Amino acid sequence: MTYNETIQYLYNSVPMFQNVGGAGYKEGLENTLTLDQHFGHPHRTFRTIHVAGTNGKGSCSHTIAAILQSE
Repeated sequence: MTYNETIQYLYNSVPMFQNVGGAGYKEGLENTLTLDQHFGHPHRTFRTIHVAGTNGKGSCSHTIAAILQSE
């Protein structure tokens, strides 16, 4: 799916994406949770490790990759 096809899909199938500008902004997590539900909660089956922070992401990611590749 291309970027434009993805945008069209979101606009056509997820009503909250039809709003633009100030009308598209909504405080809180309701829109995120609705989108998550629409796609069937993909994070529940997609195994990931999220590495965040100011310093050390590269070395931390490298160490995690080495550990996972050794198994």
